[in-house]
Amino acid sequence: MNKNLMQSVKVLKGIGDETADLLAGLNIVTIKDLLEHFPFRYEDYRLRDLADVKHDERITVEGKVHSEPSLARFGKKRSRMTVRLLIGRYLVQAIIFNQPYLKNKITINETVTVTGKWDQHRMAITVSEMHFGENRRGKLFEPVYALKGSLTMRNMRKYIAQAFAMYGDDIEETLPDGLVRKYRLPNRREALETMHFPEIPEDVQKARRRFVYEEFLSFQLKMQALRKIEREQTPGIVQKYDLDKVKEFIDRLPFPLTGAQKRVVNEILTDMKSPYRMNRLLQGDVGSGKTVVAAICLYASVTTGRQGALMVPTEILAEQHAASLKEIFDPFHVRCALLTSSVKGKARKELLAELAEGKIDILVGTHALIQEEVSFARLGFVITDEQHRFGVEQRRILREKGEKPDVLFMTATPIPRTLAITVFGEMDVSVIDEMPAGRKTIETYWAREDMLERVLGFIEKELHKGRQAYVICPLIEESDKLDVQNAIDVHSSLTFYFQNRFKVGLMHGRLPSAEKEEVMRSFAENQIQILVSTTVVEVGVNVPNATVMVIYDAERFGLAQLHQLRGRVGRGSDQSYCILLAEPKSEIGKERMKIMTETNDGFVVSEKDLELRGPGDFFGKKQSGVPEFKVADMVHDYRALETARDDAAKLVQSRAFWEAPEYGRLRTELEEAGVLKGEKLD
Repeated sequence: MNKNLMQSVKVLKGIGDETADLLAGLNIVTIKDLLEHFPFRYEDYRLRDLADVKHDERITVEGKVHSEPSLARFGKKRSRMTVRLLIGRYLVQAIIFNQPYLKNKITINETVTVTGKWDQHRMAITVSEMHFGENRRGKLFEPVYALKGSLTMRNMRKYIAQAFAMYGDDIEETLPDGLVRKYRLPNRREALETMHFPEIPEDVQKARRRFVYEEFLSFQLKMQALRKIEREQTPGIVQKYDLDKVKEFIDRLPFPLTGAQKRVVNEILTDMKSPYRMNRLLQGDVGSGKTVVAAICLYASVTTGRQGALMVPTEILAEQHAASLKEIFDPFHVRCALLTSSVKGKARKELLAELAEGKIDILVGTHALIQEEVSFARLGFVITDEQHRFGVEQRRILREKGEKPDVLFMTATPIPRTLAITVFGEMDVSVIDEMPAGRKTIETYWAREDMLERVLGFIEKELHKGRQAYVICPLIEESDKLDVQNAIDVHSSLTFYFQNRFKVGLMHGRLPSAEKEEVMRSFAENQIQILVSTTVVEVGVNVPNATVMVIYDAERFGLAQLHQLRGRVGRGSDQSYCILLAEPKSEIGKERMKIMTETNDGFVVSEKDLELRGPGDFFGKKQSGVPEFKVADMVHDYRALETARDDAAKLVQSRAFWEAPEYGRLRTELEEAGVLKGEKLD
């Protein structure tokens, strides 16, 4: 890195201690930081023809005043002025807020230039800037920067122009010549200059393309190098499983594997045979058959004389997994046991002793698996289900119960491809993207709240067939702040509605664990026909007899959550239904309902969810896995992200990358990030 660019911004004229502090608040400390403080948008002051303008676009137009301005005041400081302008062949209403003094300056037939937001439906423009006369602005396309405190746009532009004039020649290329030529990218100096001082929008697109690729490549190199180093520094166990036994196990399953299941099983088995420790994420939509894949791989490990462990987030889920695995494994004399906090006293002591002696082949359980007293004889394969529900530390403790066991993470929350590449870039990712044959699509309907009677009638019809229903509410109890349905009130009203006919149960997060387990058991055994609940049933509850899912105030839930809730039904052979009760006010809310009724594919839903919410909100604010990029947008620039990922993977596997001078800058970045020392990235 050129030393001149690492100087403090205080070397520039006009930047003293106070301004330097304000700039530091924007993470601008050096000249390099200032030159890389990119505009977040551009003001386009070129005159537009209204025939070509889209609704809600920000535009600049020139026209003649056609009517006397009309002024309305609201209180002391607020006002709204309207004036008609003749712009080309269109008569347009210009709306100007809180500038009443302009009323006496505007005269009929005078030429004015206005900039603002265009409302195509009302043929109106909400004015943000107004100039009398023709459009004489010197610069018609200007960058807009993030500011802080008393920093002004004028000064920010001035500081960047000054930095470029003094140090522009010190800007060095960071990408290898081969990649610059391959993708026809502008050089770094030229691209930086264009980002800050463009003439037209098309120039910005070319420069932006360069920085999008540069940011993605830099990030992906760190991920791929970390993956390579961790893989090489963490040798695993070579699991020479009995292929004939594994094939026999698959042949004796009560149903054939889908093509996607076969592909994923092969990927995992290949990892098990390799000398490196497996670190793989298995994604599969609700009902895609991840449990069977897990069973095959656990069995493969058992044929090598090792033990397997499956950790899940809840007792109910642990019991369900243990029951289904026991059924699969019993004919093969594989011993499967269950360990949760409910297993106590003598039974617990005996189970732990048998586990330590190697008499138990597969242990299924909750967090109980990572307690100190739990000791395996020869742990070879570890699976964490719904991995995002466990902390890094919990997953690490389970992994360390054995001598370098292979590790598989599973999730039923479909993660968009772009996020999988970015957040789980150091892991191998397998995807089950095909549903088992004969599985019926869940019919999803959006109903307004005035249709509740019809919805209740439909539920009753299903219950008379011997089926069951879930009713989901966003809150546990009534709230002063939110006008939404709550579980306690809905439970009361449904108990009254279905009295003497069907039993209604209540489930929410504040119930004691024992009570939750009892309610779920009663529902699973059909002693309760309708379960009113909050989202605590979102993951892992398996009641094949439930065919109806009703979600109150559905617009309050994200798409991924709605899809997870919908996945609680459709688990048996009967046709299932999901009814979204919603009165969305926003366009995004309406779009969510539309998406849910149009597709059952969790990966399509997750991609749409990412588009609507953005990457920062996809995992929730507390998740720090999503990197911040200055220019790149992983949703809209996903093709560049995939290209950069592929290039990074090839580079770190090549000898030239680690030795040739042209890759020196990229290697330095890895060193500065601590990757080459084996340090974990932030």
